[in-house]
Amino acid sequence: MENKRDFIFVQGPNYHIQRRREILARHPEVRDLYGPYRLSALYIVLVVSFQFAIAYLLRDQAWWVIGLVAYLVGAFANHSLYVMIHECTHNVVLKSAFGNKVMGIVCDFPLVLPSAMGFRKYHMIHHKHLGEYSYDPDIVSYREGRFIGNSAIMKALWLMFFSLSQALRPLKVKFYKPLNVWMIINGLVNVAINVAIYIYVGPAAFWYLAFSTLFALGLHPLGGRWIQEHFITKEGQETYSYYGPLNKLCFNMGYHNEHHDFMNVAWINQPKIKKMAPEFYDSLASYDSWTKVLFNFLFNKKMDSFTRMVHPDRHPKAAVDNEKILYSKEVIETFY
Repeated sequence: MENKRDFIFVQGPNYHIQRRREILARHPEVRDLYGPYRLSALYIVLVVSFQFAIAYLLRDQAWWVIGLVAYLVGAFANHSLYVMIHECTHNVVLKSAFGNKVMGIVCDFPLVLPSAMGFRKYHMIHHKHLGEYSYDPDIVSYREGRFIGNSAIMKALWLMFFSLSQALRPLKVKFYKPLNVWMIINGLVNVAINVAIYIYVGPAAFWYLAFSTLFALGLHPLGGRWIQEHFITKEGQETYSYYGPLNKLCFNMGYHNEHHDFMNVAWINQPKIKKMAPEFYDSLASYDSWTKVLFNFLFNKKMDSFTRMVHPDRHPKAAVDNEKILYSKEVIETFY
């Protein structure tokens, strides 16, 4: 009987907790990088406007043109908006939580799927409980992992429809509450925009935006990012950074070790962390190609959705809906 694959189990909390403390002790100037980067709000408006303009220009084009432009152009634009949703989640676009929530919803305008407020809820749980099976929504459930298996075809299909996996993943989190007022607002706004585009601009424009989101989160060179961040390729290392050229189009999203160490530093300052504390990052395994990461995952029989490091569950000390606790200085800097 074939042994069932399982996660890589380790004792103790994730290493980011200790490394953050060590870096701040040796390089306290890193704290000067904390805080919002307000110009991100302008970038959000520009990318949203760009996507609507492209959708309008494609309103009478053939389906193959729509698909090609969505893959070559729209995927990068919508992926960058997901990165900006990530920035809004960490309150590093505008100063107030309210302003960041609003800008997160603005990011969703051309994404078709209402994502910002749901992501805001569960992504902070990912940081607080990184690698804990019961609480980290970034880790697949056993049922999902067994279903995917280890064949290249199934792994490719999983990545192709990764947006569906992401949408359902938070439901495995024990203390996850699926709805709140902001999520309802987010959903209603997106439905209204989708209907308006479909009726007043045309189905082709709507499908361009939908395909752009499907490719942005799926089987695309950008899809290597989902594997790059926490899938294990070096024994004992839980998180990996990408330092390749696509960071220019993705607002430095590849700096993932730096981000987990200091999640309240905006994208524009993430490379500065590595420059300030090179002794902590230069020895870590990293990548310079998301495409290589993607192909290695698909065709490497040693890798599947279980190639993740899992830590013992820690019982949550605070309800996930309490933002004052979730975004407190204690949680941001120490996570206990």
